[in-house]
Amino acid sequence: MVVKMYKLSCCASILLLGLAVPSICQPSAVPGADWKQLVDPSQAGWSPEKLAKVHEYVVEIGSTSAMIVQHGVVVAAYGDIAHKSNLHSCRKSLLNSLIGIAVSQGKINLDDTLDKLGIDDKKPSLTVEEKQATVRELLEARSGVYHAAAYETKGMEEARPPRGSHAHGTFWYYNNWDFNALGYIYEKAVGEKIFDAFDREIAQPIGMQDFKPRDGHYFTDPDSRFPAYLFDISARDFARFGLLFLHGGKWNGTQVVPEDWVKTSTRPYSDTESGGYGYLWWTGDSASGTPQKIAFPKGSFWAEGHLGQYAVVVPSLDLIVVNRVDGDLTKRTVHKRQMAELVRLAVEAAPKN
Repeated sequence: MVVKMYKLSCCASILLLGLAVPSICQPSAVPGADWKQLVDPSQAGWSPEKLAKVHEYVVEIGSTSAMIVQHGVVVAAYGDIAHKSNLHSCRKSLLNSLIGIAVSQGKINLDDTLDKLGIDDKKPSLTVEEKQATVRELLEARSGVYHAAAYETKGMEEARPPRGSHAHGTFWYYNNWDFNALGYIYEKAVGEKIFDAFDREIAQPIGMQDFKPRDGHYFTDPDSRFPAYLFDISARDFARFGLLFLHGGKWNGTQVVPEDWVKTSTRPYSDTESGGYGYLWWTGDSASGTPQKIAFPKGSFWAEGHLGQYAVVVPSLDLIVVNRVDGDLTKRTVHKRQMAELVRLAVEAAPKN
């Protein structure tokens, strides 16, 4: 086995291991208990020169760690991919997987309204009109409920529309109230904490190496009764989650998340500056078909979080690009435009056949 170390920063490194190379025409592999299936990139058809540019860019933008995975095999890993840190808003895509399972079990109905579910919040309470929003509209971030919410960034708070300014289902706003209320609705429906359910339904079935239920915690806000549900997860576990959705919710022959749910969740229902938004997933395609300001590959979708947490899935290339930024280790932020460039560089380096 060949081991090559490239200096990433004063406290991190890039590790590339050369192992037996699967044919790039084969379907995706499934990681074993210890994900060390790294290939010799050049033997797998990757451009060493262009991968070097990826490495340089990871250093330039200040990522804590990053991974490139193709056909279920790690092509490149940067930094400490076992280090756990806050996924921030990527938590929403994790919740999506649990809601999909609960829907398939008949425990959640997407057309139920907040009124039917008995959902209300602290004063000023929800109006009669706001309570007509459905679970589906919360998933799409189109509820029209602009109540104060836990774990909002300053930018989210400043961009929040006035109460009553948009009817439910008519306007997209990236809304932590929707996302936090969904966490409450899920826990009430299944009778289990999100973190315990995620461990049982997702982490264990796909063999996450690092996640434990204690790696999740709640963040409360005095103005709302619905807490945010925060996950600390490693880059390699996050890549497994991306691979699960790349495989249509299937893992090693077992359907962990319903395939139709994955398809429904990762298609766009609204336009954003980088494409579209599905059910708690961002998409490279817009709902209207209009080209957007920040371009990701056609058909791609991703989980995205504050400071630069990303798991970008590119089905056309059977590819996943993960980026992590630990705010406790660096003051840097990887912005969406920079992530789009990182994905572009990875696609440029990938095999063309």
